[in-house]
Parts: sequence; structure tokens; C-alpha cells
Amino acid sequence: MSQLNYDVLKQSGYKGYVLKEAPEKVMQFGEGNFLRAFVDYFFDIANEKAGWNGKAVLVQPIAPGLADVINQQEGLYTLYLRGTEKGQKVDARRVISACSRAVNPYAAGGWEKVLELARSEDLEIIVSNTTEAGIVHESESRFDQEPPVSFPAKLTRVLYERWRAGRKGITMLSCELIDNNGKELLKCVNQYIDDWKLEAGFKEWVNKENICGSTLVDRIVPGRIRDPQELEALNKANGYEDQLLDVGEIFGVWIIEGPAGLEDKLPFKKAGCPVHVVPDVTPYKKRKVRILNGAHTGFVLGAYLAGFDIVRDCMHNDTVRGFMNKMLNEEIIPTLHGLDRGDLNAFASAVQDRFNNPFVNHELMSISLNSTSKWKARNLPSLLGYIEENGGKLPPCLTLSLGAYIAFYSNNVKELTDKGLVCQRAKGNEYVVSDDRWALEFFWQHRNDSPEALVHAVLINTQMWDQDLTKIPGFENAVAADLKKIRAEGAEAAFKSVL
Repeated sequence: MSQLNYDVLKQSGYKGYVLKEAPEKVMQFGEGNFLRAFVDYFFDIANEKAGWNGKAVLVQPIAPGLADVINQQEGLYTLYLRGTEKGQKVDARRVISACSRAVNPYAAGGWEKVLELARSEDLEIIVSNTTEAGIVHESESRFDQEPPVSFPAKLTRVLYERWRAGRKGITMLSCELIDNNGKELLKCVNQYIDDWKLEAGFKEWVNKENICGSTLVDRIVPGRIRDPQELEALNKANGYEDQLLDVGEIFGVWIIEGPAGLEDKLPFKKAGCPVHVVPDVTPYKKRKVRILNGAHTGFVLGAYLAGFDIVRDCMHNDTVRGFMNKMLNEEIIPTLHGLDRGDLNAFASAVQDRFNNPFVNHELMSISLNSTSKWKARNLPSLLGYIEENGGKLPPCLTLSLGAYIAFYSNNVKELTDKGLVCQRAKGNEYVVSDDRWALEFFWQHRNDSPEALVHAVLINTQMWDQDLTKIPGFENAVAADLKKIRAEGAEAAFKSVL
């Protein structure tokens, strides 16, 4: 079977949208599954729906990468967006033609190709996803390296080359999963400008003529298909071999922090893409953390104790799904301010579809990792906000979710090992709780406590919560009652009791 390229795609009889030639308007640091299933997909839609007529050049951020394969396939790859939308199963195939080529800056002549693109009049946008560790200032990065070590140092050199060529400023869109990613990236660039003693005029150009937008990305991308038989069947059905085949969920939203006018400058609004430019990305970050991530942390520990193993199965259970939806709609969403209530409700509704994805087996145990810090960041603010806004009334679902957290970490504790705290659920199988060592040691030390003593010890632990939660009137007794109910009747019965 022939490897995918434009000629092979034509011979396969593919009837979808394809754009072979267009100006290279995007420099993209990162060529992995996520950017290709998210950013490059949106660029492809912009070409088709808005006549944007642009291509992205993918730059390997580290020495090992996909540049050779991308170039063999002339930038083409197949993307499957899979999941559930409004209760209906979706499995949509699209060949992405928004990428022109890839560059390996570590290969001979590769860095000069990057700098050549930096000088191009066509270049409008720089996108990056170099992992959370990518946006760092490293002192070993030097101006004369080919390429410099860190990604921000590479970007500084790209911008300097562009400034020297007298080109206009560009829009930089950072997709790394850190808070204020754009601001942090620009901060690193300015540090390198100072380290390398570059011209004051260049520094002024960087900060005044360019946009470095912080962004929030939201799409689950499982990436490559691991089942060789499924992959072989897809290639056979497509009529070509695709070494870059990519898979993402249907849902996708990109929130970009930027000035007025940027949304019209970018091609996504005209194309109808779920890409939004806002003055402040913070409320949208809060929306994702409190609703999507908060839902996970709020129900998965109890659901695991109730005998469930993957998220999708939880969505098929009336009690667990009902618990999650009540927690979201009655306890979490009312505490979120600064966003339209209809938008929040729509986002929460989409969460159920996302969790019910028939193509993703999302294991509850994988979500359970580091649940102490997760509950503090994702659920505690909602609990405190609800109590404040309801005259001291306790939110029953969020209160129960903390009881389920304590139950999960203390259920028939067997031993503390290097891998974690070994516990046992009602079905009989052992499981390993993974968290910071101090948290595991705490539960090991309190393994023989009564429910009341254990809850008290947890709630007064300021290392866990940065505050003493026993000061919330009635909270300690409520959590203890929930813990005892979970232990006596099971987690599913406890969930049902608050519906």
C-alpha cells in the first residue's frame, strides 16, 4: 500500500477538501498529535470555509521528531474526530492539508530554514506547544547557537531575524498547559534580549508591534491508534498508508487572550470555528477547571469504590451521572461569575457527551492520581463559594465528594509501598493510591482512626487545604456522616442519597 501524499490521495478517490499550494503564514513549534488535531485542524477549516489560503510550517522543538515523515507525506495526514455529540456517536474523517512541510532545526541547514521563514513577508502567526517544560529561561542558551537550547531562546532569535529584516510584527499563540502561557513566554523572550544585550529598538519592537497571546486549549487527543488491526483496517479503507494518522475528540474550544480587533484579524471567526478572542482568559480557565476537571475529581473516587473502572460506564449509570449533573448544575455553575450562564450550561452539557465518548476508555484510576491537590484546586473553591453565597448552607454533592476522597484513601488500607498506598475496594481487588508522599504517609498514619477522628484529622490539615476546614459550621459532621454511609452502604448508595 502506498504512503500518503497528494498523488496517492488523488488516486484513493478522496472527495474531501484539499489545498495543495498556499503561502506559508504560520510557523509552528511542535509537530505532535495535539497541535495537528487541534490548531492545524482549525487552520484547515479556515482555508476551506473562510478562504484564508495559508499553510503552516512545522518546526521540531527537540532533536527527535516527525519532520522526515511529515515531508514524506507532503504535510498530509488523516484526522479522525470521534465521540458523542448531542447523544449521537460521531466518527468523522478529514485529510488535513494545512501543513506545507516540516523543518528539523537540528539537521544540517535546518536552523537557517527556520530563520529564512522568520524573514518572510507571508508569515503572520507563530504557534507553539513545547510541553509545560518548554517555556523556561535556560542560561545555557546562546544567541550564536544553531539552534539555541530552549524554545523561548529560539523564538527570540526568530523575532530578532524578523526585526532585522524590517518585517511587521506577528501574533504568537502559546498552547503550552501553564497559566498565562503567553505572558510567561514573552517574559522569557525579554530575559534573553537582556542576557544577549540586544538592541533597545528590538526590545521595543517585540513588546509593542507583536501580540503574544495567552491561550486556553481544550480538546482530548488520544493521538495515534495503538491497535495494529484497527490501524490496518483504516489504512485499507482509506486506500493509503498514513504514518501520521491522528485521533481527537469531537469537542474542541480555543480561547485566545488578545486585544480588540485580533478576532477579525485571525481567520477562525469567519470560518465558524470554536476559537474565541477575549480580553481575559482567566474566567474560561476557571470554567474548565471547575466544571470539566471538577466533575472528574468530584465523582471518580466514589465511582471507583462503587465498582466502576472507566468514565464512560459512569455516564451509563443513572445514579453516578445524576450525581455529577446535580453537582455541576446546582453547586458549581452558580458560583462561577463573569461568564454567561447559558455558556456555562452548554459547557456542562458538553461534558456529559465528552465523558460518554465511545472511543476513549478513560480509566478512573488514571484520573485519581494526586487527588489531594486536585480536590483543593478544582472542588474546594466551588464548595467555599457555594457556602458563602447560600448563607452557610452546605452543598450536598461537593461535601459528599470530599467524603468519597477520604474513603478512597482509607478503604481497607493494606500497606504503604514505594508505589503508593495499597487499599482494597468492596469488589475485592486491591488498588494503589498515588499522590505526594506526605499525603500518603498521612493516611497511612491514620489508617486505624475512627471515621470521626479521620475526618477531623483531614479537615484540620492545613498542608492539604491551606486552611482549617473544621471552622466551616456543620461541615465536619456532614463529611463524617458521608464517610460512614459510604463504608456502610457503598458509594453508589451514598450518591443516590443526595439526589
